[in-house]
Amino acid sequence: HIPQDELRRHLVSLCTPKHRILRKGSKGKGISGDADTFTYNADYTSKMTRVKVPMVSMRDATGSSSGSAAASGGNGGEGSAAAAASSRAGLVDGSSAVPITVEEDRRHLLEAAIVRIMKARKMLNHNDLVAEVTRQLSGRFVPPPQFVKKRVESLIEREYLERDEGDRRVYRYMA
Repeated sequence: HIPQDELRRHLVSLCTPKHRILRKGSKGKGISGDADTFTYNADYTSKMTRVKVPMVSMRDATGSSSGSAAASGGNGGEGSAAAAASSRAGLVDGSSAVPITVEEDRRHLLEAAIVRIMKARKMLNHNDLVAEVTRQLSGRFVPPPQFVKKRVESLIEREYLERDEGDRRVYRYMA
């Protein structure tokens, strides 16, 4: 048995413009009611062997708000007891030294730096982007390359960046 809210969220995620795996009968972002119909989109293709579909937020799935579809951050099922215990303590899972609020601020700083750099350069390979981001943010904190990669993936999901078709290690800024 799948809860209604969860089902709506997953259905809307499969209907986003980038992935449109399902076609929705009604117009608009959310699901307006039980009368909405969904059909399989046989025309859907992807260059990727495995497709990562970002989850929309609860309010976008219900259709009550006109906010933008936000990715869930890729936390897909990390509800372990250790994560719950560390979040109660106000700390990030895996790092006992950094509080959640600081981690969130760093995430925003990192994304802003990546977008700023990519907006100026238009195209950049992964290693150059990591080096430039680290150089720009070294006055505040030194982001680990894995953290930069996670934020780049998040920006790709939210369609701020895209990978180059010819070279997967090259990112292109999307305005």
